[in-house]
Amino acid sequence: MDNDTTAAPKPSSGPTNTTTTIRIEEPSFPPKDTNDPDRARDREPATGVSTGVNFRSRGSSMSSCHRPELVGGVFNPRSIISRGKRPADSRSSHDNGTSQSHLDIEEGDDWRGGYEKKKQVFKGRTLLWLAYQSVGVIYGDIGTSPLYVFSSTFTAPPTHRDLLQVLSVVIWSITILVTFKYIFVILHADNEGEGGTFSCYSLLTRFANITERDPREEVTVRMERHLTNDLKPPTRSLRAKLEGSRFTHVLLKIIGVLAVSMVMSDGVLTPAQSVLGAVQGLSVVKPDISKSTVTGTTCGILVLLFLIQPLGTSKIATTFAPIVIVWLGLNFSFGIYNLVTFDWTVLKAFSPYFAFQFFIEHKTRAWKMLGGVLLSFTGVEALFADLGAFSLHAIQLSWMCYTYPCLLLAYIGQAAYISHHPDAYTNPFFNAAPPGTLYPSLVIAILAAIVASQAMITATFQLISQIMKLSYCPQVKVVHTSQTFHGQIYVPFVNWLLMLGAILVTAVYGDTVKLGNAYGVCVMFVTFFDTCMVTLVSLIVWKLSPFLVFVPWLVFASVDGLYLSAALIKVPEGAWFTLTLSGILTSLFLLWRFGKENQWRAEAEDRFKPSHLIVKDKNEGGRLRLQPVWGGDPLSSLRGFGIFFDKTGVMTPAVFTHYVTKFVAIPEVAVFFHLHPVEAPTVLPEERYAVSHFTAVPGCYRLVIKHGFMDQVISPDLAALIYEQIRRFVVRQATERMRALEKLRTGEDTDCEGEGEQEAAKGETSHRTESSGASGPDGVLLPVELRDEEAAAELARLDRAYASKILYVVGKEQMRIKTGAPIARRFMLSVFLWIRDNTRAKIANLQLATDRLVEVGFVKEI
Repeated sequence: MDNDTTAAPKPSSGPTNTTTTIRIEEPSFPPKDTNDPDRARDREPATGVSTGVNFRSRGSSMSSCHRPELVGGVFNPRSIISRGKRPADSRSSHDNGTSQSHLDIEEGDDWRGGYEKKKQVFKGRTLLWLAYQSVGVIYGDIGTSPLYVFSSTFTAPPTHRDLLQVLSVVIWSITILVTFKYIFVILHADNEGEGGTFSCYSLLTRFANITERDPREEVTVRMERHLTNDLKPPTRSLRAKLEGSRFTHVLLKIIGVLAVSMVMSDGVLTPAQSVLGAVQGLSVVKPDISKSTVTGTTCGILVLLFLIQPLGTSKIATTFAPIVIVWLGLNFSFGIYNLVTFDWTVLKAFSPYFAFQFFIEHKTRAWKMLGGVLLSFTGVEALFADLGAFSLHAIQLSWMCYTYPCLLLAYIGQAAYISHHPDAYTNPFFNAAPPGTLYPSLVIAILAAIVASQAMITATFQLISQIMKLSYCPQVKVVHTSQTFHGQIYVPFVNWLLMLGAILVTAVYGDTVKLGNAYGVCVMFVTFFDTCMVTLVSLIVWKLSPFLVFVPWLVFASVDGLYLSAALIKVPEGAWFTLTLSGILTSLFLLWRFGKENQWRAEAEDRFKPSHLIVKDKNEGGRLRLQPVWGGDPLSSLRGFGIFFDKTGVMTPAVFTHYVTKFVAIPEVAVFFHLHPVEAPTVLPEERYAVSHFTAVPGCYRLVIKHGFMDQVISPDLAALIYEQIRRFVVRQATERMRALEKLRTGEDTDCEGEGEQEAAKGETSHRTESSGASGPDGVLLPVELRDEEAAAELARLDRAYASKILYVVGKEQMRIKTGAPIARRFMLSVFLWIRDNTRAKIANLQLATDRLVEVGFVKEI
């Protein structure tokens, strides 16, 4: 679990040779190549030739050692099921020594390079395909706004002048807030391809020291803080104030989390509103449809909508895109028809003069009417949050080349029709439909309204994934649904919560008018937060001049503030619901983060290298004993192979510290085992296993298995897999030492004798054959691990320990609140500990045999 110092395996009641899996799978492996000398050499030690131990007598687990490819490892499922392709087996870099050598780092902490999250850039057909998909997901919400903008803005048939003024406000609001602000500016403020307000905050934390980090993630985060002298004086001063002010740290944290909570609140409201509105649209053909029928049908469609989410963003977007494309195309064509047929003079609304006149003439009434106008760009916050599922250029392409022109023509065409038929404002889209197109447009409108909520659902998945990375949310399962587009994800737990919330809201309200009153406030809060966050990004990250940034910020912030103040009128009428829900979610996220920060501080005392725990006593022939700070007692050596589950992959695992200090003993061979997920679909076979040796503690190793989000970890015998990788590491190290020695000798002979390449080659050959102990009794060249005394002794230790006993040592960390803590602090930490004890593990439970399992418990005070 997340609360354990090590990932707690799940005990099983089976026999000792019970299989150990993270995901049970029976791959079909192609026949192995027995002529491969490297593989033959790797298999040879496992059969006991070098040590005199017959491992096959130990049963199935030893058989897996004899056949390394059955030990297990990390596999890409596609490579397993594809015919004619060899699966990525469990070999480490022994077969690719040159490319893997950098992973064999002494002291075991520098293994995390090469797989940091990187921004994906798409071009050509892939970009066009992604742009096509983005239409189906991102623009459903903002694309269905023409159904109700004019009816929500006007309360009586408008005059021609009022119509022109409102149309001008709509045109320029979409242009300024969506096109200029989001498409051209904010979308560039991504954090390695991820979007949303919280991603801006995450980006700022990489360029300024404004947050605490999980010690486990400090190594993986790529800090890019600019040098002080590289910043302009005003920016330098701003960053210093941000970094030095506790208040600004908390404020930025709250803004980032609050924005996530507001998008999630809209994620509950939007599906209910859009689907309910679509079903109520059936009243056009059946006016006497009952409310219970509408509510029941809506709930049924909502269940279906959330049931298809596991299919993944790509499949859903591909299915929904034709609906949204046809819908926007209808609006475009209807707009041209009405513009030509009725009143082309409404094109004058492109002049901002009419927008300014709207506020000058109507004053307070104009300000209140903005609550209806802002519906024309609801969903824009999802456009930014969905950036991670698509890409910057795909969204820009789909908006500028299709969605933006279609929406402008939709509003212009409706205004042209309403100018001749003022009473049509109550249902502008259907009233303005050309003759003979009512029923086809009704079907498309209903389908478009149903899929409109996908933008918020996808955005919620994206944002939950982001806040989990910075420990603002308990770990829940995240499923990557595409190997090509890394940012397309599905979060099952959140999906079902959204479904229950949407159904509950539908059942309680049952009317789009009531739900509509809750719309808009969260949107404007999020857009205002985005403006402020991206302004900080432009100064601290992009290093732009404050004088260049100030004017755009003033314009965007003024427009945001104007709409936000108008939206706040809706709070008593229904917006209180989304604000209340946002507040609850924000409190939970911040409470979790508060608890995690206290947990990190409590665990800080356990972060040190093994050499700070154990020391060799030179007076007793190198016997191991605890450091004086731990009592200085001599350690007993336990015969056996100890596997310590390590959740961090750096420093000394806390479970090892407590095991050694409590039992005053250490296994003959101790391995710190860590599973490390990386931000990539799969990990190259030669880079999956990183082994390191702790020189301060004989027989102590660290094994890190890297796996991508499309990989499956398959291990019929976990101990055999670990044993094999440690053994190969020892052989590889011996090989490198032997090669270095031979190169040194060859170089000396060549320099002294001054002979050519041919003589140098002869000299190298003679050194191979004349090396001490290189040949056996029959003159056969011995394996390198037998020619190297250090390697031979280490392999003997490994084989002896492995043949004796295998122990899986896991940690169970309990947290306890310090006595005397204030009541408020005690309450918050109590809630944190309760949630912590009831959340899922970060890695899947390993079903280990109970007779090999040792659990070490320890208590930390927070």
